[in-house]
Amino acid sequence: MEDHTFVVGQEFPDVKAFRTAIKEAAIAQHFELRIIKSDLIRYFAKCASEGCPWRIRAVKVPNAPTFTIRSLEGTHTCGKNAHNGHHQASVDWIVSFIEERLRDNINYKPKDILHDIHKQYGITIPYKQAWRAKERGLAAIYGSSEEGYCLLPSYCEEIKKTNPGSTAEVFTTGSDNRFQRLFVSFHASICGFLNGCLPIVGIGGIQLKSKYLGTLLSATSVDADGGLFPLAFGVVDVENDDSWTWFISELQKALEMNTENVPPIIFLSDGQKGIMDAVRRKFPNSSHAYCMRYLSESIGKEFKNSRLVHLVWKAAYATTTIAFKEKMAEIEEVSPEAAKWLQQFHPSHWALVYFDGTRYGHLSSNIEEFNKWILEARELPIIQVIERIHRELKTQFEERRLRSSSWLSVLAPSAEKRMTEAINRASTYQVLRSDEVEFEVLSADRSDIVNIGSHSCSCRDWQLYGIPCSHAVAALISCRKDVYAFTEKCFTVNSYRETYAGEIHPIPRKLEWRKTDEATMDEDIQVVRPPKCRRPPGRPEKKRICVEDLNREKHTVHCSRCNQTGHYKTTCKAEVVGSIEQF
Repeated sequence: MEDHTFVVGQEFPDVKAFRTAIKEAAIAQHFELRIIKSDLIRYFAKCASEGCPWRIRAVKVPNAPTFTIRSLEGTHTCGKNAHNGHHQASVDWIVSFIEERLRDNINYKPKDILHDIHKQYGITIPYKQAWRAKERGLAAIYGSSEEGYCLLPSYCEEIKKTNPGSTAEVFTTGSDNRFQRLFVSFHASICGFLNGCLPIVGIGGIQLKSKYLGTLLSATSVDADGGLFPLAFGVVDVENDDSWTWFISELQKALEMNTENVPPIIFLSDGQKGIMDAVRRKFPNSSHAYCMRYLSESIGKEFKNSRLVHLVWKAAYATTTIAFKEKMAEIEEVSPEAAKWLQQFHPSHWALVYFDGTRYGHLSSNIEEFNKWILEARELPIIQVIERIHRELKTQFEERRLRSSSWLSVLAPSAEKRMTEAINRASTYQVLRSDEVEFEVLSADRSDIVNIGSHSCSCRDWQLYGIPCSHAVAALISCRKDVYAFTEKCFTVNSYRETYAGEIHPIPRKLEWRKTDEATMDEDIQVVRPPKCRRPPGRPEKKRICVEDLNREKHTVHCSRCNQTGHYKTTCKAEVVGSIEQF
């Protein structure tokens, strides 16, 4: 029916197919229908334009669902004038138009819907109608937000059933069981972190955009090759200090369930007070550092200077106090205000040289990389968000397990590359031995002291990265030591394989586990209602606003035209003296 023409005797599978076809024709040919009679056995309509003789009548074939056109009278004399809207272009019709597109692209935007409908049918529909159609289409494909919360307890039971040892718990509030919090951590992830990952955990959150909003909290680590390793995640109705304390407490419980002694961990975050206090209480033997991506972006937004951002990174990566102070002096020279602003973040929480512990060269968390997993799924019901993470985790474990099976090196590729470069540089150095463990290594422009007993070098690279630097490599080779034996275990191929040794098992489809629950009639599974907080009307914020940003003093803008504050030159309305005299 691409040409939208009808003939007497033409048949359709059923009444629904006929109604769809006649609606499509009315929209495509820009005429309005006036339905005179429409039920399950007959359909009679005419053109709504006054004086237009076009008529159509269709009836159901006896003893069959088929619908056939019995009469078709007249031709359109109304001119079929195009107009902005169309009565037949209802929300249901738009849903049928966009359904397949939504399956392929969750991020199919209302403005794209408007564009595609106008391109194909030549009509313009209201933005709000397209937005409603997308909402209804997503609900038809993925289920409603209310259903997602209602089925959460059953879904968590399926996670624990298919992946034994995993944690999946829903927490509610009030007598009516309103959703409050959700925590999920797969057993394979916890064991992979404890057995092979670097002792680094990034903590962060991203806002969800479904009907009832909420925030996805996550904890991620780093594997031996520097790759993202999701450890645990959760959803909370409101992101605040209490929810962060709860999330980090649940993370601690999940770790303690799988090991007698939780190793010291380096936590990276945006420095929210709730996170820092919770880490201090729940992981007393661990340390906290600011994520450098967050810190550099914050100073970039505050002072709009790319050079400042570059200098802050240089200061963070400095390996000596002298180099750090030089970069801080450059920052003060560029902007004294920025240097003063930076004082609120103590260097021991972000600069390598002052940090108490080894960060293995990782100054930023990989939370942003994890957030990309659900970036397009943020508008979907909560179960769909979890399923997206589960699917990505399962794929990651399988692909990386297969990839590492063919590695022949001692260290993971990125660490092996660093070691190879160090060995090549070491061949040009001269080594002077002081005693059994201490060496002086001479290069073209410097001299460094290496102590293989304490795994240290005066350049501090060995201590900061956990892999022998070129000076250390030169000293180790001179006394015929195995350089790989002096590398942190977490960088080895064996550790990488241990990280992905576990398996993320598939979870049955919704219909299957819902039928199981109905069959068992488990009274312990509660019905969870959505939180009371709903998405407000209007377009949502594009970026997440931290609590610290709301309480922070605003940066004062200055007009270079009239020397007043509160506006820019481009919006200045003041009259400048002498501007009239020029004319």
